[in-house]
Amino acid sequence: MSPDEAQVLAANDAFYEAFAASDFPRMSDLWAQETAVMCIHPGWDVLVGRGDVLDSWRGIFGGGGAPIVASRARALITGEVAMVTCLEGAHDEPPSLIATNTFVREQGRWKMIHHHAGPVARMRELPPLRTAN
Repeated sequence: MSPDEAQVLAANDAFYEAFAASDFPRMSDLWAQETAVMCIHPGWDVLVGRGDVLDSWRGIFGGGGAPIVASRARALITGEVAMVTCLEGAHDEPPSLIATNTFVREQGRWKMIHHHAGPVARMRELPPLRTAN
């Protein structure tokens, strides 16, 4: 694993730690300040701009939601931009959401510019293949 990949995954972990702890100051610090940001919470419309995005987190944290954990995080880095995909779920439950988190390097730190989470697609079981006789 490259140093950049380790740093991006650490930033992603920090995002979910702030989320699980309903830690608004920490969440605010994780979002970019010099780059435009967007966020799409499950079932929500797109939020554009740091103010709207942070207001959404303030509201989520005020609602006393369940702590979220992430699993199976994978990073893809292209220059100064990185994307992480991962599964999201409440503690002690199977993941029910899949997320893409996008980061940009600002002043040497990976900062979030986009979070999008939605339901995990469930693959239905297909019937066995028929063989020609």
